Amino acid sequence: MKIIPNNDKYLNFRQIYPFFTYESYQYSFKDDHFEAEFVFNLSDKYSFRPTLKFPSRNFYKFKEIPEELIQNIVFHIGMVELISYWKASCSPQIIIKPHFLNEKQINFWKKIYFNGLGEFFYLNNINVSIDDFAEIITNKGSFLSKKEIKTDDSVIIPIGGGKDSVVTLELLKHYRNDNIPLVMNPRGASLTTAEIGGYPRNRIIEINRTIHPQLLELNKLEFLNGHTPFSALLAFVTLLSAAFTGKRNIALSNESSANESTVENSTVNHQYSKSYDFEADFRAYIDEFVTSSFNYFSFLRPLSELQIGSLFAKFPKYHTDFKSCNAGSKDDIWCGKCPKCLFAFIILSPFINRSKMISIFGKDMLDDKKMLYYFEQLIGVEKVKPFECVGTVDEVNIAINMIIRQINNENLPVLLKYYQSLNIYMQYENMNLKPFLRKFNEVHFLNSEFENIIKQYI
Repeated sequence: MKIIPNNDKYLNFRQIYPFFTYESYQYSFKDDHFEAEFVFNLSDKYSFRPTLKFPSRNFYKFKEIPEELIQNIVFHIGMVELISYWKASCSPQIIIKPHFLNEKQINFWKKIYFNGLGEFFYLNNINVSIDDFAEIITNKGSFLSKKEIKTDDSVIIPIGGGKDSVVTLELLKHYRNDNIPLVMNPRGASLTTAEIGGYPRNRIIEINRTIHPQLLELNKLEFLNGHTPFSALLAFVTLLSAAFTGKRNIALSNESSANESTVENSTVNHQYSKSYDFEADFRAYIDEFVTSSFNYFSFLRPLSELQIGSLFAKFPKYHTDFKSCNAGSKDDIWCGKCPKCLFAFIILSPFINRSKMISIFGKDMLDDKKMLYYFEQLIGVEKVKPFECVGTVDEVNIAINMIIRQINNENLPVLLKYYQSLNIYMQYENMNLKPFLRKFNEVHFLNSEFENIIKQYI
């Protein structure tokens, strides 16, 4: 992605649109679904009404949920949803009307907004700090209090259609037989991988999120645009799902690799809302201000992308159907042209034979000269990694050296031949790589039972 010099536009928009308001939210239970709507106002010139819908399922317990808890969670979903609309103008004031937030809550939200928009600020070349990017004003509305509910110990597992959530789904399969997958805005790969795992559509929590058309019109008018922390939105939405189903555990599939910055020597991280830092803040915030009834954690946090790749290889029934390419998501394909495809090809190749990998991706990604720049980003020759959910520079280099050792040197694809000419190759060439597959990151929020499940596999 290119850096666009939009700092002047940013400053100009802040003068034209001095405030952005979270006006209200509402929700209703209907025969075939639950629906929430959020109302945002951009300086009395534009309004937005995004929605969130849960198609009905026979395992929802709508009548058993305290109204105060639903109200609290839905309000907070709106607090994340507003980021997508605020970023169009970056108004200096964010006004929260529905409920009061105290200073501790405001600081929490400022951190999410600022760090979650780190990529957005970086790629738009916007010079800003956490102290001056926005003032959150909340001088009206009632204060929402905590509410608890009874839950069981089974698990909600968000499914994205990629290898990570497949590993979580499979490793937790025997933990409880009433686990439930969750899919946001269902697509081919997410539904298919859930079905392969034994969950037909009527046993999946399905959530449909809409983007208000007015935002798309502003994008066409060249208002500010860029990446927002989708996983932060997903985090709050999973709480509502847990309330509807009475499930205590919410097991994300974010790995230790998500903690590495995208831009070297900075805090800019495409995966901020998948990081341990976000997870820790989110858990503490929910426990203090929303409910202590749920346990949100990342099941794969102790592992690296490399280890997850080795585990995914053990489940061949998914190999032809999983997808994690953003560029090809609408068509449910691997595009074969983006850094996400290249990373997935690299991280899985040490564990899945070469002919099968070529069959999955439609070509040998490592034999494509057009992928050279992305390759250099992934191995650390470039100082900025791709703005995608990819592993650490170290993991990529380890995976590449594993691949080289498996292939006859005379048959090395073009990118691996190039790699052998670099100084970085010498750092790994004679290294014992097996210990990297046995590492266990102790910084996580897994209880002992979940921790033992992972340790059995590695």
